[in-house]
Amino acid sequence: MPEPQEKYWSPYLAGVVLGLVLLATFVIMGRGLGASGALMRVTTYAVDQVSPGLVDNNPYLAQYAGGNKNPLQDWLVFEVIGVIVGGLLSGLLAGRIRFLTDRGPRFSAAGRLVFAFLGGGLMGFGARLAQGCTSGQALTGGATLAFGSWAFMMTMFAAAYALAYFVRRQWI
Repeated sequence: MPEPQEKYWSPYLAGVVLGLVLLATFVIMGRGLGASGALMRVTTYAVDQVSPGLVDNNPYLAQYAGGNKNPLQDWLVFEVIGVIVGGLLSGLLAGRIRFLTDRGPRFSAAGRLVFAFLGGGLMGFGARLAQGCTSGQALTGGATLAFGSWAFMMTMFAAAYALAYFVRRQWI
C-alpha cells in the first residue's frame, strides 16, 4: 500500500526562503532571528505580574521589565507569535494537523515527552547562559560570520553525532 504523499516543501527551497527571511529581518528590523529571547520575555512578564518588586530588584530581569518597561514589546515576541500562527496555518492548509508523538518502538510516548521536556529545558537554560539560542546563534550569528556562533554550531553538531550512537537504539 503506497504511503500518502506528504505535503512538505523541498528542504532546499525552504533553506533559500529561510535565508531570504533572515536577510529581510536584518534590512527591516535591523536584527536577525531568534526564539529563546521571546520565552524569556514572556516569563519575565509573568514574574512581573506576580511580583514586580522582584523584577525591579533583579538587575537581569529589570533590564527587560523594570519600572514601566513592557517586556512583551519586542521584535522577538512578535516573531515567535508569527512562527506559531504561520506553522498552524501551514499545517491546516496541508491537512497535517493531528496529535502525534514521534518516537521509536522501544520508547513510550510519556517517556518521549519527558525527555523532550527535559532536553528543551536544558537547551533553554543553555541559551540563556550563552545569551542566544540555536536559531539566534546558528542563523543570525552564522550569517554575520561571528566566530563564536560558528564554534557553537560545530560543537553542537559534533556533540549530537557523538551522542547519537548511544541513543540510536531508541529510534530503531
